[in-house]
Amino acid sequence: MEYRLLAEIFSKIESTTKRTAMTNFLSELLGKTPPDLIDKVVYLVQGKLYPDFLGIEIGMAEKLVIRAVSLATGLSAREIEEDLSRTGDIGDTAYEELRKAKPEIKEPLTVSDVYTALDRIAKTAGPGSIEVKINMLAQLIKRAIPLEAKYIARTVTKKLRLGVADMTILDALAIVYGGGRQSRPAVERAYNVTSDLGAVAQAIARGGVEAVKKFKVTVGKPIRPMLAERLRSPAEILAKTGGECVAEYKYDGERVQIHKQGNDVILFSRRIENITNQYPDVVQLVQNTITADSAIIEGEIVAFDPETNEMRPFQELMRRRRKYGIEEMVKEFPASIFYFDCVYESGRDLTGLSFPERRKVLERIVKRTDRARIVEHKIVRNVDEMEKFFEESVQSGTEGILCKSIGPESIYQAGSRGFLWIKFKREYRSEMTDTVDLVVVGAYYGRGKRAGVYGSLLMAVYSPDTDTFKTITRLGAGFTDKDLAELPKMLEPYKIEKRHPRVEAKEKPDVWFVPAVVLEVIGAEITLSPLHTTGFNIFRPDSGLAIRFPRFTGRYRLDKSPEDATTEREIIEMYESRLRKVA
Repeated sequence: MEYRLLAEIFSKIESTTKRTAMTNFLSELLGKTPPDLIDKVVYLVQGKLYPDFLGIEIGMAEKLVIRAVSLATGLSAREIEEDLSRTGDIGDTAYEELRKAKPEIKEPLTVSDVYTALDRIAKTAGPGSIEVKINMLAQLIKRAIPLEAKYIARTVTKKLRLGVADMTILDALAIVYGGGRQSRPAVERAYNVTSDLGAVAQAIARGGVEAVKKFKVTVGKPIRPMLAERLRSPAEILAKTGGECVAEYKYDGERVQIHKQGNDVILFSRRIENITNQYPDVVQLVQNTITADSAIIEGEIVAFDPETNEMRPFQELMRRRRKYGIEEMVKEFPASIFYFDCVYESGRDLTGLSFPERRKVLERIVKRTDRARIVEHKIVRNVDEMEKFFEESVQSGTEGILCKSIGPESIYQAGSRGFLWIKFKREYRSEMTDTVDLVVVGAYYGRGKRAGVYGSLLMAVYSPDTDTFKTITRLGAGFTDKDLAELPKMLEPYKIEKRHPRVEAKEKPDVWFVPAVVLEVIGAEITLSPLHTTGFNIFRPDSGLAIRFPRFTGRYRLDKSPEDATTEREIIEMYESRLRKVA
């Protein structure tokens, strides 16, 4: 299969902002892909070589790619840099410089050629590895036609930015190999229990829907986490959970999925990243406190003060998220683990069991210590009980409580967000002092004191119903001088020329971004606005919902993917609650 076909489809996808068209282009590509290559093609569509949890990245900075393009074209690095300053995109620069060169008759690059070369680049390490990587990439670009070079350069710098969501790939797989969208639930289930789109694609391409139905929960392959909705009052929560639920302390830490096989332990973040090396103390806690030989358990890692034994805020724990100096951070910010669910134990998939049944397994296999415990919980059946437990939780230093359904329907819904789990945080009872997690989708250039940096950001919520991001506010307050200096660097990898296909916006910022970076925000209230697309036309024609006087709290939610951000439904619930209160 020629790589040119991928490049042509990539170009078509990049030219549209319509998800239907994107799905059709992707279906065209997958339909032409041999089954033995489809996993690699799916990964390349995602701009990667392997699923995220394996942690294998190509890892080439733009300055190294400049040198590779220079070697491939015979131009100086300075000439490439000058062209890059004009195009603003290393892919466009590679395209332009190869297009200017004298045409050569080249043997077509295949998908296998490109994937194998990129794989070698990713796995090359040790002394002299940088030069080896540059030379390998230069040889690959030299063999490419201009359009291929464009997407190869973007792939190695993690700037492919096609806007193809995982859910769009699942749609295309269901259409091409599953007989239509009716097979989508089975395909999505397979993805939810493996977090590996390439493996799902290869299975359905070779064996159809029956093959993906055989996917099982497996130690070592992270399950996409179940997510919670939020409500503002105990009465609303009890109404949603049938009059009773389990309330648990909601700790201000990092959610982690723990995979244990014998004495081997792997820790995955809620973004399905392997973070084992960042928490050696937590690995040891798991080894000492989980008695099952094999298990998949969910928990919350919390930083604590060893002198006072009090919990520390989330931002201090995030200082543990680094590649170097781990031992020093372990001493400065030691961690505790609070277990709250068990989805696999000794060969048994527990996701189909009710929450009370899973909780019994968890209690049986956990040996409690001062630093490794099961979350505090209580079954509540009325508002007073929930209020009292909520106050106890807050007084213990938590964010609030998480309420979970305990009926027969309370299975573990991997990869889903719903009202089986409901957040109730301490801020929710006052009007829009709620913290919400919003996604950066655009930016406006600063003026005056903020000249040269971004003056404000265009923020959005996530809509699971449409798999899109809808704008809700412009954010300019709460940033320190350090934040303002660092934000352009943080957002640079996600900068794109036009609105991302998954962003619904009426505003037109100076700069657009791929939805990727999540910030925690507070505001004064939620109001109607004709400028934003969250809840558009629901409460008033041609109006959506917006946050007034938003302010950055200082928390960069590095632990959250954009799909983990506050949802459109949550914002609508908050606004409706305010209307009921006013009435």
